[in-house]
Amino acid sequence: MPRRRARGTWQDASAATIASMDLELLEQTLARHGQPRFRARQVWGWAARGAASYEQMTDLPAWLREALASELPFSSLQLQRESRACDGTIKARFATRDGHPLETVLMRYRDRRRSICVSSQSGCPLDCTFCATGRMRFARNLSASEIVDQALHFTRVEEHPRYRSAARGDHGAHGGHPATPRASGQGERAARPLTHCVFMGMGEPMLNLDAVLAACERLPDLGVTQRRTTISTVGWIPGIERLAEHDRPLRLAISVHAAEEALRSQLMPVNDRFPLRDVIDAARAFHARRRRRIFVEYVLLAGVNDRYEQALALARLLTGPAAGAYPAARARPAGGPGERSAAGPRPGARGSSIFKVNLIPYNATIAAGADPYRGSTRESIAAFQAALQSRGIPATVRLTRGRAINAACGQLAAEVA
Repeated sequence: MPRRRARGTWQDASAATIASMDLELLEQTLARHGQPRFRARQVWGWAARGAASYEQMTDLPAWLREALASELPFSSLQLQRESRACDGTIKARFATRDGHPLETVLMRYRDRRRSICVSSQSGCPLDCTFCATGRMRFARNLSASEIVDQALHFTRVEEHPRYRSAARGDHGAHGGHPATPRASGQGERAARPLTHCVFMGMGEPMLNLDAVLAACERLPDLGVTQRRTTISTVGWIPGIERLAEHDRPLRLAISVHAAEEALRSQLMPVNDRFPLRDVIDAARAFHARRRRRIFVEYVLLAGVNDRYEQALALARLLTGPAAGAYPAARARPAGGPGERSAAGPRPGARGSSIFKVNLIPYNATIAAGADPYRGSTRESIAAFQAALQSRGIPATVRLTRGRAINAACGQLAAEVA
C-alpha cells in the first residue's frame, strides 16, 4: 500500500465514459431520419477535413443539414478562449457540456510538422509537484469525442486563412469563424495539417485508456497516424501492460524526473504506488512486445535532480537487464498487426538503447517568488545530456514552445481569465 495517496481518485480505465461518443449519436440520429449508413461516414469525412458546421457539408440534402444542426451539437466542447505565442503556438481553453475546463495546444514547426498536445482528463488526480495541472481540482475523464474534438478544432484552425498567415509570421489579433475547408464534395481530398499527437496535456491517459484508445482509432482520419501518436504516463503500470497488449503501433512515454525512489516520490506521489524500478520493468516488457523505442521524460529542476551523479544514476537505471528477462515479455512473440517484423534496438548495447531521454527545461507554473523550483542552467542541462550520451543513452533537449502563454510542458491549468 502507498504511504500516501495523490489527491483525487484512482479511477480505473474501465470507468471511462465512451457511451456518449458523437459518432454513435450521429448514427442514431441519421437512422431516425431514415438515412443510409454511409451518411455517418460522409458527415465524419467533412468534419475530419475541417468543416466548421453542418451547413458546409454541401453534398448532404439541405433539409438534413438543418435537422442535424437543430438536433445534434456539432462539437462536444465549447471554445472559451485562445492564446497565441510569437512562435506560432496556439493554446485553446475549452469547456465540456457540463462545464469542466480543459486546455489543448497546437505546436507548429519549421519543418511543417503540426503537433497537437491533447488532454485526456479535466484536471489530474496525481499531484505531481512541478505541474500546474496537478494543482487543479480533478473533475472527470474526458470522453473519446471530447478528445477527438480537441484535434478537430485545430484542424479547423489550420484551415482558417488568418491562422495560416499567422504561421508565416503575422501574429496580430484574430477572430471570426473558420472558412470553408479546401476540400469540397467527395472527390477532393484536403491537405491534412495535423501530423503528430501527444497525450501530454491535462490528466493521466492510462486512467482513461478506453477513451484514449477509441480516440486514437479516429485520429488517422485527421492525418495523425498511430505511429505518430504518443501516450505519456506517470508510470501507471496496469495501463502500460494493457497498452502492450494493444495491436496498434502507438508510442509510449514515461515521466521519470528522478532516478532515486525517494526523490521521485517527493516529486510524484504516484511513485509510492508504482515504484520506479517496477515502472521501468513494465516499460521493458512493453518494448519486448511492441518493439518500439520508449521515450523517457525528465524535467530538469535546479539543485533537485540535475546533478551529474543523478544523470549517471538515470543511465544505470535505463541500461539494466534485457527486456526478455521479464515474464510479461515472453507471453507472445514481438510485433503485431501493422508492425515491422524486425526486432528493435538490442537492449543494453551502447548506442542502441530501447530508451530515449527527452530532457525538458522547467517551465514556471506559479508566480516568481512563490515557485519552489527553478529551471536548470543551460550548462547543467548540457552536462546532464552529455553524461547520458556517454553511457549510450540517446538524449535530446525539448524545444520550449508556448511558454509566454502558459502553454509549455507542465503549465496547463485552465486558469480563469
